[in-house]
Amino acid sequence: MKKRVAVLFGGCSSEHEVSLLSASAILRNLSSERYEVLRVGITKEGAWYLTPATPDQIASGEWASLAGNRTAFLSPDRSFHGIIAAAEDNRCEEPATVSMQCLPVDVVFPVLHGKNGEDGTIQGLLDLAGIPYVGCGTLASAMCMDKAVTHTILRSAGIHQADYLWFYISSYERDPGTIRGKVRDRLGYPVFVKPANAGSSVGVSKVRCEEELDAAIKRAAHEDGKVVVEEAIAGQEVECAVLGNASPEATIVGEISSSADFYDYDDKYVNGTSRLYIPARVSKEVSNQIRETAARAYRMLGCTGLARVDFFVRNGEEVILNELNTMPGFTSISMYPKLWEAVGKSFSTLADDLIALAFERHGTGA
Repeated sequence: MKKRVAVLFGGCSSEHEVSLLSASAILRNLSSERYEVLRVGITKEGAWYLTPATPDQIASGEWASLAGNRTAFLSPDRSFHGIIAAAEDNRCEEPATVSMQCLPVDVVFPVLHGKNGEDGTIQGLLDLAGIPYVGCGTLASAMCMDKAVTHTILRSAGIHQADYLWFYISSYERDPGTIRGKVRDRLGYPVFVKPANAGSSVGVSKVRCEEELDAAIKRAAHEDGKVVVEEAIAGQEVECAVLGNASPEATIVGEISSSADFYDYDDKYVNGTSRLYIPARVSKEVSNQIRETAARAYRMLGCTGLARVDFFVRNGEEVILNELNTMPGFTSISMYPKLWEAVGKSFSTLADDLIALAFERHGTGA
């Protein structure tokens, strides 16, 4: 009997468009023989629609204006165990006049990147609803999304990272001189300024001198009220894909040779001019250290299902963990599926494994 899978995509996030591309790729690789798929899109404004859109219509953004869209939402009521949708083609401008239909689902694949999706918000709703879902749980999603929290926990575990400091934007507005002094004295320049809660390098700036700091902090603050400043690491940018629950498996290591000053949003998803090396151009010993550290950080932060773990390698031997991404990109140029393909796991098999891990986690309460 087919399992009914609800694929959530879009969302109120600066990574909305990336989610559309990822969801499109996943939908193309979900077996129609094994799954009945419901497509549930969330607009940038936060409206939810059950949509008949094709993967191409989702990728282009056309899905949001289709006449066949039906207003829908995920109910936290466990007796529904699924999606509540308008019974007819209707956007519920007058909800009281529209009859609703319950569509129970077996599992949810939340293909949502960034805030309001990858940060524990959707995961908490799904936990309330009692529905299995792909990826990390509520707490792990929230911790990995917040770079300041991630840094703090991994530092306590002795995992090597870039030197950093973090602050609330309200503290900077109240006393910018103190924070400028800490950046200058503790980190020096250049540094990277990042919103604590954002992904795909959105809001990230490389700052070469103190005169550039204000503008970079303002840019980061547009995404989040907490800002992280990190020392700039000169080295190879490498990534490792991790899959599993209690016993995670890490792939071979891939390397990104960025065409920009750093691997920013445009370089990841727009211009596509960065070069990927699979396997990465590192020694066997360094590769093993990266894989071991990736799996250790994954378990330390309570990750389940999947994560992409990003590192720097300085001077060919010093391994420095950068961050964990709990719902990495699944686009045609994304490293996570490419790393699994490189070790013989096809995209469709990867999707099957992720769904199986969701059921496993739900059954064990992990």
